Amino acid sequence: MKKRLQRICSCVLLCAALLAAALPAPAAASSTGFSDVPESHWAADAIRRAVDLGLFHGQTKTRFGLGQPMTRAAAVVTLCRLFGWETVTPEKGSYQDNQDPDTWYYSAVETAYAHGAITHQTDTFRPEDPITREELAVMLVRAMGYGTIAGLAQELPIPFRDVETNAGYVAMAYELGLVNGTSATAFSPDRTATREQAAVMLMRLYDSYHTAAPDKVGIAPAAEGLADLTGYDAVAVGSARLIYAGEARLTGTMEEEPVAALLEAVTSAGAAPLLYVSGTSTALKDSADHTAEVLTAAVESGGYEGLFLDLAELQSAQKKDFTALTEALRASLGEDRLFYVMVEAPVWQGTAYGGYDYAALGQLADRLVVRVAAYDDSTGSFPIAPLEPLEEVYYALAELRDQVDSDRLSLLVTTTGSAWTGGRSSGTISAAEIEALLASAQTQDYYSDRYACAYLTADDGSTAVWYLDGASLLERARMAAFFGVDQLCLSDLSSVADYENYNLLEGLDAAS
Repeated sequence: MKKRLQRICSCVLLCAALLAAALPAPAAASSTGFSDVPESHWAADAIRRAVDLGLFHGQTKTRFGLGQPMTRAAAVVTLCRLFGWETVTPEKGSYQDNQDPDTWYYSAVETAYAHGAITHQTDTFRPEDPITREELAVMLVRAMGYGTIAGLAQELPIPFRDVETNAGYVAMAYELGLVNGTSATAFSPDRTATREQAAVMLMRLYDSYHTAAPDKVGIAPAAEGLADLTGYDAVAVGSARLIYAGEARLTGTMEEEPVAALLEAVTSAGAAPLLYVSGTSTALKDSADHTAEVLTAAVESGGYEGLFLDLAELQSAQKKDFTALTEALRASLGEDRLFYVMVEAPVWQGTAYGGYDYAALGQLADRLVVRVAAYDDSTGSFPIAPLEPLEEVYYALAELRDQVDSDRLSLLVTTTGSAWTGGRSSGTISAAEIEALLASAQTQDYYSDRYACAYLTADDGSTAVWYLDGASLLERARMAAFFGVDQLCLSDLSSVADYENYNLLEGLDAAS
């Protein structure tokens, strides 16, 4: 793991700035500028935009090279341009056939190799060979830093029957919307990728990296240390727990005065206040209609604009009961009130989760907030506990793609840290406490590329904390954007770090 100093970033500022680089202006309905690209051609717009952005050049001033093969050298050159990688020009090349620094592709090959887009599985790169559709898909996935996930995804379902090697890479490129098949069941992995196909793939990647900033909602379990709520669509006020004591009841988790202060802060910021209700499967013992009455009455009497329901870790036996409660709540709340429902990820570490009818809930709730569990493992005595592991985010959103409309999904991101002492979990730690640890000269901070998550060690290594810093959050928001998920839900708005001088766009510039 590569060690690098990096502070926690502001979740609030991140969500406002994340992925906010502007898209180029829509191309005018005019000639592409190339005589061999008809205006009506399916790739004309992608070609025009790729050329305007400087990612591609025509073979001549008047001809693009439509239908011509894309070479492997040209592919790495365009990737370097797309990602804006700093050029690497070593004295000795990494491949036997890339030893002349004067060739037009020498530095691009070495730069792509340095960034992991290509590997050293063979001694030759074959720069002038046409690139195949499979090779280009692999390059794109590796360039995004998803090689590890793709390697783990080899057994995921894929509609293409002709993919025998690099199945995880092709599957991931397909799930992320970068590539299509040549038919419903064929990918044609060995077929040469043409220049226009490469332009389309690159522009799909470019657009996913430059989508609009995600909307943001959050959970406020306490009034102390509350983040600036400006720009939030909704805030769930953590003031009630649903229990069963002969019948469904709500117990207060906060005093009336702090709840009133929270409601004032939320409404003053222009966000919609939601009643946050937590609980477990035992809360489902009462009838759905009565429980819905209890919850709706609490929403109305408290002056909330909706409900955020979080019944954690339901099992298959509770699926029907929870769906029935959700149906009753949708009816009793009415269409004018917001209704958010927290759900566990539908798959985790390769195992399907059967506690929710995601398709039904996606029709009933305004948003399903997807909670991805942290890892809880160790290497020797060191805890491996990344929050919302990026690979699990990918698996969850890929599974939900065909079940729930993306505009009804939200991804939960954890704003507290996971602390470990002596190799044992010691609970959560706030952003302020993490900030204090990072300020100490005795603390060492790191970033795990494997999990796209930050961590630190303190107290001579006896304390470890995993947390989401700016780079971590950026990766999760980008992954969500690939699946069309345009909202993040911050887990604890009383634990949000804020660094005024942190340049949140730095990571964007490096990636775009």
